Amino acid sequence: MAKAAVMDNQAEAPHEAPPALDHKLVGGHLRQARKARGLTLTELSERSGIAVSTISKAERGDIALTYDKFAALAHSLELEFDAIFRRSRKRNQPAGVMKPSFTANGKQEIYDTPNYEYGMLANNLTGKRMVPMRAHIRARAVSDFPEYIRHSGEEFVFVLAGKLELRFEKGKSFKLMPGDSLYFDSSIGHVYLSLGKDDAEVLVCCVDTDEHRPNGAI
Repeated sequence: MAKAAVMDNQAEAPHEAPPALDHKLVGGHLRQARKARGLTLTELSERSGIAVSTISKAERGDIALTYDKFAALAHSLELEFDAIFRRSRKRNQPAGVMKPSFTANGKQEIYDTPNYEYGMLANNLTGKRMVPMRAHIRARAVSDFPEYIRHSGEEFVFVLAGKLELRFEKGKSFKLMPGDSLYFDSSIGHVYLSLGKDDAEVLVCCVDTDEHRPNGAI
């Protein structure tokens, strides 16, 4: 009976576009967190290493940030990722207790950037050790990026569909087909590139280092 109940919960729903996260909403969360800590844009810039102009544009929702920029800001603000991306949800989960967090296919909240479409998984779960994402890779060339992406911790990628190249700033390159995976040190500059006409679809899990993990993480 318990198994049947789980299956009922996962019954297919009509296909709809995944809910998109408003850049202005996300920017507002960043601004609220910065002001709550009494930090100016300049002070947050000095802490995070991100330009004042970039933070200001992100807070206004004028630009979309990549994962590494969010990670730097989250570390500097001692903020969890779900606090940046969440909509208006109650955060009443007791510390140290983790309940299953189910994300139905097509229901992951989308944060859109020019090169990647991030689908945030388990976005309602607080205190998690990893940041799981289902992503579509739009980029085709290293020149699509202003710089290689790097952030503390470790990263795992599993290709769901399409062909992917993972290019590292030190010269290494890995080409992955559906079913292939790669685990790597995400502090080494890297970019995801789709090979072929179709965007690669991947499952990505990022795990932060202990010194940068938010207080209360399980």
